[in-house]
Amino acid sequence: QVQLVESGGGLAQPGGSLRLSCAASGRAFSGSVMGWFRRAPGKEREFVATIDWSGGTTNYADSVKGRFTISRDNAKNTVYLQMNSLKPEDTAVYYCRAGVSAGLWFPGWGQGTQVTVSS
Repeated sequence: QVQLVESGGGLAQPGGSLRLSCAASGRAFSGSVMGWFRRAPGKEREFVATIDWSGGTTNYADSVKGRFTISRDNAKNTVYLQMNSLKPEDTAVYYCRAGVSAGLWFPGWGQGTQVTVSS
């Protein structure tokens, strides 16, 4: 089992930036694929980005490509999501997840962190 705690959300203006963090514990973080997902009001949870265990391979949803950057620090058991050029449609609760591979995720979700983009 892996425990995940997301943080860093808040209110940002359109065009602004936020950096989310996800601290992991309870399982070998360095060997896990990590991902960010989000759920906007009234919508299904959707994929945002993934990063492999080494940090060398990343993947992004088309809606965030070029604006968001996922990274990780295995020494700190933490994965990050740098969000730039934020848009109102980025408003959502953001969750991180750990897994063996993208699509083969360990059970459970963290509590999420709210991101609101509004002027």
